[in-house]
Amino acid sequence: MSARENILARIGQARGPAAAVDIDAEMRRHQRGPLPPQEFNLVKHFGEQATRLASDVAPAATIAEAPRLIARYLSERRLPMKGVCWPAVAPYDWGSAGIELQARAARGDDLLGITGAFLGIAETGTLMLLSGPQTPATVSLLPETHIALLEAGRIVATMEQAWDRLRLERGTLPRAVNFISGPSRTADIEQTVTLGAHGPYRVLIVIVG
Repeated sequence: MSARENILARIGQARGPAAAVDIDAEMRRHQRGPLPPQEFNLVKHFGEQATRLASDVAPAATIAEAPRLIARYLSERRLPMKGVCWPAVAPYDWGSAGIELQARAARGDDLLGITGAFLGIAETGTLMLLSGPQTPATVSLLPETHIALLEAGRIVATMEQAWDRLRLERGTLPRAVNFISGPSRTADIEQTVTLGAHGPYRVLIVIVG
């Protein structure tokens, strides 16, 4: 029995025999609160909201265009053309674009991290990333520059829809679910917003398709 299953079983036992039910099923049956109307183009609204949060957003018609688009972005800003990436995105043709990547978890001295994304949430311009052997979380958290490849067809309207999609496609939750809404920032010191305090200074989201 996993730690999660053990905890849920103990909760069920504590609630008594009458409540000995599937906790996940009970959560799914729970009535959801009201949602505001979501009458917008998902891709367009996601891009607008992500930009509002200080992310850079760029479209790519196909994944084959992404490496050269990213190389141009890095070159224009005089950023390193060397970094790490998720093993899941390593097969793309980075070398011909002049980008040197190692498919591994990031270390403290890595300045560029390239990932995919499980979903994008249009309402807030947020990326949803899942941890796993092929998607190490450090690649989006440690480097100064985080670049995410997001398929246009994987943009949903709301956070609620994102959790529904996760349960539908994966069944069980991964060890970590990370939500990224623009570059890292804090206003702890004299209420002055500082970027990059706890993670990337900049985020580029390439919307593919």
